Amino acid sequence: MGEIILPRRMFLWCMAAIYLIAFVSLYLQIPGLYGNEGLLPARKRLRYSGKSLWEQLLTSPTLLWLGPHLGLDTHTAMELLCLIGAGLSLAATLVGALRDSVVFFCLWALYLSLYQVGQVFLYFQWDNLLLETGFLCILVAPMTLIRGSRAPREHDRVTFWLIRWLLFRLMFASGVVKLTSRCPTWWGLTAMTYHYETQCIPTPLAWFAHQLPVWWQKLSVVGAYVIEIAAPLLFFSPLRRLRLGSFYLQVLLQVFIILSGNYNFFNLLTIALCLSLLDDQHVCFWLRKSEQNSPNGSKLWSRLCYLLELAIWSLVIFGTIMCFDLKVDIAKGAISSKTAFTFHQFNRFLKTVTIPCVWIGVLSLMWEMLTAMFRCACVSGFLRRFSATLQWTVFAASAAAMFTISLVPFTYIEYDSNARLWPGVRQAYELVDRYQLVNSYGLFRRMTGVGGRPEVVIEGSNDGVTWTEIEFMYKPGNMSAPPPVVTPHQPRLDWQMWFAALGSHTQAPWFTSLMYRLLQGKRDVIELIQSDITQYPFHQEPPSYLRAHRYRYWFTEPKQDGSYPQRWWRRVYDEEFYPLVHLGHSFLESMLEQHGLKDKSSLHRRSNSSIAHALRWVRAQVTGVPAPVLIWTLIGCSTTLCLLQALTKRQQTNDSEQASDSKDKEEHLATSSRQKTGADDDEEVEEELEDDVEECDEKAFISNEEEEDVVVTEEEEQ
Repeated sequence: MGEIILPRRMFLWCMAAIYLIAFVSLYLQIPGLYGNEGLLPARKRLRYSGKSLWEQLLTSPTLLWLGPHLGLDTHTAMELLCLIGAGLSLAATLVGALRDSVVFFCLWALYLSLYQVGQVFLYFQWDNLLLETGFLCILVAPMTLIRGSRAPREHDRVTFWLIRWLLFRLMFASGVVKLTSRCPTWWGLTAMTYHYETQCIPTPLAWFAHQLPVWWQKLSVVGAYVIEIAAPLLFFSPLRRLRLGSFYLQVLLQVFIILSGNYNFFNLLTIALCLSLLDDQHVCFWLRKSEQNSPNGSKLWSRLCYLLELAIWSLVIFGTIMCFDLKVDIAKGAISSKTAFTFHQFNRFLKTVTIPCVWIGVLSLMWEMLTAMFRCACVSGFLRRFSATLQWTVFAASAAAMFTISLVPFTYIEYDSNARLWPGVRQAYELVDRYQLVNSYGLFRRMTGVGGRPEVVIEGSNDGVTWTEIEFMYKPGNMSAPPPVVTPHQPRLDWQMWFAALGSHTQAPWFTSLMYRLLQGKRDVIELIQSDITQYPFHQEPPSYLRAHRYRYWFTEPKQDGSYPQRWWRRVYDEEFYPLVHLGHSFLESMLEQHGLKDKSSLHRRSNSSIAHALRWVRAQVTGVPAPVLIWTLIGCSTTLCLLQALTKRQQTNDSEQASDSKDKEEHLATSSRQKTGADDDEEVEEELEDDVEECDEKAFISNEEEEDVVVTEEEEQ
């Protein structure tokens, strides 16, 4: 693989931007989710029992233990951590020197601190993925603040390889679990006929994608299997064009998901991981720049590589046709498909490839280590060579340790392979599990909402007779409201409402807290539902009664004449989800007691420290601002400034090159003029010499003639 300086820098910038998105998105929701009057108060997660700070950090690794030392309660300390994280990440996007190991360690520690008290609202796979990727950034990023230089290091390819391994685990597991779950929609290739309308928060394009013919939806499932199961096996190919092909396949899938669904920063993070498949040569191709010292292989080797790549892609296509029995139906203008293998055959395949995948990872990592060691040996100067070798030893050992403990969650996809792991590896994994260094993944394991999308609708009333639906900003409710576009923001309450609709309210204890806070009219919780309080139907007076029903939602269909319907959704009533309650209701009180949501002690006094006052001022500035607008404004401004910096730097480089070229031209002209002047002088000297010679010859000729005349005269006289 070629140099990875540019992809590595692009990856680190993307990670800084994703951290910015994550911190800002969470900050806007902290009061309603974790405040003293929020759904799940964070103070209940931290019990100050008189232990030392070190013992508290060992019990729960979070910086929130420092809150009392700063005069802050838990949720205010969460806001402080979010603002620090947002400020650091914003600075890192703007200043290249701050995309440093120390800065990324701080960002990882801040997000981990929030994760420890986040409870169900932070227990998403993308939060785990962000923490794991964030920790790897500590190894990948340069130590600019310590070394004072962003120059590449000899071991950079070793640590950057861990990003590729994480991408492989994420995508391969996401494809495998769809089949190991035995979900009939995934096995029947009909999952996409339900996916667009049953995903948590669809986009407007999801409605149009849902209208595509069934054969196309089934073909989409086949494409997802190829991209998630077959293509990741090419991540470690020594042939760069195979890696580039798999890169574009992964990005294509993520772009389609972004267009059809609101999955916050998850797809952006996956695309950032895909940058580990690139090299400087391909990035220079994007930038229309010629790479210096680009490798030029022999024509024979190049042709052999082409043939091998063609054979591999042909094998992938042939395997896809055979495994899914693809046939072209010319009469119908469609491509038919069906699963042509059984669960036991797939399970046998999985047992066959899991351990070889591990060994492929081992060999690939060893190759990167050996090439990095060779680079260290080629460093000139004893001290520099010793320093490079020492760094290689530390980072290579770290990479080997991260790879080893990641085998535990990776082999969860196949029981026998997981059972064959050395017990010491399991023990090491259990030691670091609380820090979320490595995790298991597997998105969309089963397709929900096959019989219609379940959706919980909360209704409020002041008299118990007239009921008004409480409409959320993002989740489906109003059948005439178009699906929103909220990426990269994640409305965590809306997401949990989607999960709550899949079961009963007893499986979602926070829902009882939601009903309780709405009856109390708590503004922080209401802002989770409507950032503009005036859009909330009970903003003037809290409802006296609340209840919740479950409905089944479906996308509407186009009319027979091809025109679009007035509504986006249609629904039917399913059942009661939560009974009618009011403040003091026996059922509500019993549920609050059962789940430990009832406040038994008086709330803590409001902090009056200078930090608390500053935090309240910042909160007042962003209150009422829609989260997607704020996030896109920050990302847009930082991206624009970075582009301006890059253009300014390029212009300065061009100016310096032009100045250098003009100087060279002037020197060349001066040299030429000097040479020309010298030549002219030589010509003048030669002409003068020739003139002198001619004069001498003329004088000699004249003297000879005079002598002859004298002689002739003398003879005549005689």
